Amino acid sequence: MFEDKEIGNVSLRLSEYVRVLKLTRKPSREEFSVIAKVAGAGILLVGFIGFIIYILITVLPGMLK
Repeated sequence: MFEDKEIGNVSLRLSEYVRVLKLTRKPSREEFSVIAKVAGAGILLVGFIGFIIYILITVLPGMLK
């Protein structure tokens, strides 16, 4: 009884995924370059923020004593 609904949901999701994949295209070299730079900048920014938080948590308590 429930198996039929699950199979229907899976096939519905699969058809949605196939529809999205048909709309995609390979990015140009310039698009890929821009996306890579933005992703790299985001990674560096998150890392820098994490480093600042780490420094504040480890060094600041020692300075307040």
